[in-house]
Amino acid sequence: MEKAIIVSSNDEVTRKIEMLLAHEGFSKLTADSGSQARRLFNNAAEPSLIIINTPLPDEFGQELAVTAAETTSAAIIMLCSNDISDDIADHVSEHGINVLSRPLNRDLFQRTIRLVTSSRSRMIGMKRESTEVMTRIGEMRIINRAKTALMKYLKFTEPQAHRYISKQAMNNRQTRRETAEKILSQYEK
Repeated sequence: MEKAIIVSSNDEVTRKIEMLLAHEGFSKLTADSGSQARRLFNNAAEPSLIIINTPLPDEFGQELAVTAAETTSAAIIMLCSNDISDDIADHVSEHGINVLSRPLNRDLFQRTIRLVTSSRSRMIGMKRESTEVMTRIGEMRIINRAKTALMKYLKFTEPQAHRYISKQAMNNRQTRRETAEKILSQYEK
């Protein structure tokens, strides 16, 4: 079950949001101020969704939304009064924060929740894929350095060095990276 944090000092709005989130399958935590929400961000497991109903008693909520966008991977929705929602959206949209105006349209709110959570899922998938690619690139660099060391010190050709690393890895039941690191520890001092 995905988790949402609702930041709102208005009990009626909080109840409406809780009902809509329950319908979407979210568990929820609530905070009624920016400072309480910041403590939740630091102490609780990272939420999938953060909804901020502005204004809050200790701040407006814009700074809280930007901080949440910079420190979490949660999808963020800000709720503002209709007369300022466009201005707020201009300031926070570059941080990936979605702004909806009050009064809330139930269908629009549910579609927005689905949209931001699906976008978040794609972003997390891309981030995971990027991390895997960077790991593979790092591994290739180490293997190439080991090949270069073999070519320099043992006068291997590049194909010979490649075969040597692959064969050593297979014979010793190691990854090619582990074999390359052993070679580097011998020749790069």
